[in-house]
Amino acid sequence: MFLKKILLTYFMFASFSAVGNETWLITSLNWEPYSGDEMTNQGNSIQKLRNILKKDGITLNVEFYPWKRAQEMALKKGYIGYYPAWPEEVGQGFVASKPVDWSEISVLKRTGATVEFSTIDELFERYDVGIVKSYVYPNEISQAMKKYPSHVEGASNEMSLLKKISKGRNNVAITDPNVMLYLADKNGILNIELVKTLMQKELVVALRNDDENKARIERINKLLSEINN
Repeated sequence: MFLKKILLTYFMFASFSAVGNETWLITSLNWEPYSGDEMTNQGNSIQKLRNILKKDGITLNVEFYPWKRAQEMALKKGYIGYYPAWPEEVGQGFVASKPVDWSEISVLKRTGATVEFSTIDELFERYDVGIVKSYVYPNEISQAMKKYPSHVEGASNEMSLLKKISKGRNNVAITDPNVMLYLADKNGILNIELVKTLMQKELVVALRNDDENKARIERINKLLSEINN
């Protein structure tokens, strides 16, 4: 009888440990300071997500890829999804988590240049606008891009966009100012400044939307609801 109790206690503890030490694997992109494989904490938003999951005994592992590749990889078995993403960037086969963090979308320019506009539509009508090609921008911006395609120039990534603005190849850039100004400071580029913040955007986890992931989707949303309330 005593041996049975010992064995029962052991198996209960082992079961609890297995559940309480689950590991989740996501993909991400280098989007410093939010996410980055060279940052000590892998990025501020990655660290925030890691701390949230840790409260429920979940260890977060992250693999970094170019943005499109990160989204493709996250569809494979073994991955939970990709992060951080604007809600518009949650593609087919995925579902958005509740917000984990917040981003901004702003207009930036070269220091000394004059940029004046009152609407997003007017911005694209008047100026050559640099964007990152792999991003899915919010609808108001996307519609203006379609309306004035000759005024839109795509860059392959944030660093490329930064260099174009710095050298005057584009009048303005639309991106997250925290990212562009972080990269500018890191690379000693001192002629970039914020013009106007257009909107704040949630940063969500794009979770693979299948039966295997169903319990995890519910679990992370429960965690995020508890933290945000």
